[in-house]
Amino acid sequence: MEAYSVVNHQYHPRRYGNPVEEYWALVNDVTLWDVGAERQVEITGPDAFELTNMLTLRDLSDLEVEQCKYALITTQDGGVLSDPILLRVEEQRFWFSTAESTLLPWALAAAHWSGLDVHVQEADVGPVQVQGKKSVEVMVDLFGESIRDIRHYWLKRYQLDGMDVVVSKTGFTNVGGFEIYLEKASQHADRLWETVYEAGQQHGMRVTGPVHINRMEAGILSYDADMTLDTNPFEVAFHYPWLEREIDQETPFIGQPALQQIRDQGVDRKLVGVEIAGEPLGSYTDGSMPEAFPVHYNEQQVGFVSSACYSPRLEKNIGFAMVPTELADNGTTIQVETRHGRESATVVDKPFLT
Repeated sequence: MEAYSVVNHQYHPRRYGNPVEEYWALVNDVTLWDVGAERQVEITGPDAFELTNMLTLRDLSDLEVEQCKYALITTQDGGVLSDPILLRVEEQRFWFSTAESTLLPWALAAAHWSGLDVHVQEADVGPVQVQGKKSVEVMVDLFGESIRDIRHYWLKRYQLDGMDVVVSKTGFTNVGGFEIYLEKASQHADRLWETVYEAGQQHGMRVTGPVHINRMEAGILSYDADMTLDTNPFEVAFHYPWLEREIDQETPFIGQPALQQIRDQGVDRKLVGVEIAGEPLGSYTDGSMPEAFPVHYNEQQVGFVSSACYSPRLEKNIGFAMVPTELADNGTTIQVETRHGRESATVVDKPFLT
């Protein structure tokens, strides 16, 4: 491992070697990621559904057992607290898979003050991600042909060499892949890793960190970079078609009145896609972007680029910029202060690649 960060109170691998080589391994072959920093905030009990529905702005009225959803969590003022994947593992057993340490105490507090009959804990569950063009072949070798039947954002339970796992068709990429959630992870984590790695060798599997070049190409946001408590969904997630519809759901959730007010009043800034001119910016995990890049317009700083990199497939610099709404239209030209100096940038649609 060449670089790591601290995520959710533990070391998190960022890259094991050349990040561009890791990118091509994801795009052309298959990769294995250690994402143990994603902890599962588990909610069980007779009122588990009610608490889970209260915590997220997503409308869960149609969420079936073995289905998953991208589930933004907002505070009472509409700020984004976390953006986990929600898994409905059983009728009254839910996992919020999150890398944000704030979600567990938030859920515990909500459970206490709601008076609902629930149990909230950090489950002894650890995930790995198998991502890439050949991920299906690896997973078939591990679990059999039924793995092909799992739909996007659905899950299925399996046993693997005596280990109980949940497999979901989700991941931090747009090239296809799976997450394997191991129960009793404190006992079996090493064995799961070795089993998956061995199965992947005949398919050219490579161990990598999360490939941020690809997640930017895919328009996938990263918490603490592209969204924080100081941002709201209408600033950062306005491109999701369900947002306006689901905040008006009949079941109240934390932050609903604030988000409805924000929706009605409008926002004064948005996180947009940008193409940035100039020399290649690097791969994000190589230390090329230690902090946000200032954005200028008419010689005044008006925003910032939260994530940026050079895309090998697009052969251009891409990124996400928080800019005033009057500068958020496609084709708008702004100036970005990169490590190479001030460069011209153009607002474009995201995702950059689908």
